[in-house]
Amino acid sequence: MDISFKFDPEILVGADTLSMAGTIAIRHGVRIMIAADHGMDSQIVNRLKEILEDSGVEAIVFDGIEEDSSVDMAENVVELLKASHCDAIIGFGGQKTQTIARMAAIMAPMRITAFELLDGRIFQNKLLPLIAIPTEGLNVFSLAEYFIVADPRTRLIKSIPSPGRLYAAVIVDSSLFKFLSDSAAPTFIFDGFLAALEAYCSTRANFLSDALLERALNFYAKLLKSGANGINADTFAQATFLTALGASASSPGIGSALSSAINARFPVTKPQCSSALLPVIAERLVSARPEKMAKAASFLGNTKAASVADAAKSSVDGIRRVMESLQVQTDLKSFNITLDKLTAAAQTARALEFVANSPWTVSEEEVFDIIKKVI
Repeated sequence: MDISFKFDPEILVGADTLSMAGTIAIRHGVRIMIAADHGMDSQIVNRLKEILEDSGVEAIVFDGIEEDSSVDMAENVVELLKASHCDAIIGFGGQKTQTIARMAAIMAPMRITAFELLDGRIFQNKLLPLIAIPTEGLNVFSLAEYFIVADPRTRLIKSIPSPGRLYAAVIVDSSLFKFLSDSAAPTFIFDGFLAALEAYCSTRANFLSDALLERALNFYAKLLKSGANGINADTFAQATFLTALGASASSPGIGSALSSAINARFPVTKPQCSSALLPVIAERLVSARPEKMAKAASFLGNTKAASVADAAKSSVDGIRRVMESLQVQTDLKSFNITLDKLTAAAQTARALEFVANSPWTVSEEEVFDIIKKVI
């Protein structure tokens, strides 16, 4: 086990930490639902079920969550939670599953619909304990007091408040990261790198967030350098955890908002969106935070520069060079995304509260220019 934080919530990061799920779950009830990805290997789901049962927990499995499921799937989860009289819920799967489980944990005690939550219904103090077991690592919103969802009625993103006491535990088991062997794996690294870089350069950054995010950026840089030879799952797990924790102490930026917005409206994965946005956002951060971008450049191996400004500029070249070497698309032109259909989504992303923490003024014209460069 590489990292173990013994506070509320308890966070375990490392290989084979799934084995601890039963020991943790029994503290929160004897009947617990597993909300799992439909496409997940049934042997892995059964393994978790057996781990829980060995600890005296009765496990009820809901495995109907698809990658393209709308967030109102949370209502199906809530109905089964109530019918089964579950004491807690485990989100077991990728980011869509984590979002739906998070919504269900808020909705179930309140007895409200997904649309009521999306429309701003304020949650009560009573919450259903949630144990997150992500199979793609943590994202930038995982440990924040809010998270981003796509409203199925408009396909525009919204920010949902998330109580700090919602998570009972978070288990990040790097041995579950099967996606790292896929050709798209480098885009997940760039997604994390963008999130960490924006939070590192945010106006809300502080000593704690800087320490966490510098470590995360260093990990991502190491992964990018060795990406062609295989991605180390333990390093990736630690990087995503440090990013999520660092961003919760600082703030995400417009890049994270736009990647979520594009993903909500078009059949493009969020990591693909983040990869395309990364060089464009980095160019703006060079002017806004030259010292920090120079530090980012050093992580990427760009150490020879006459000045801080030159070092900062070299970070963008370093990012583009690594993307080219890993054959990652630097734009979204192949998806035929039209500017007309994206403009409203982009402006909705700009209006999210945390975007105001970007280190430069993100105007409507600025957002328009960014999206034109990637589509």
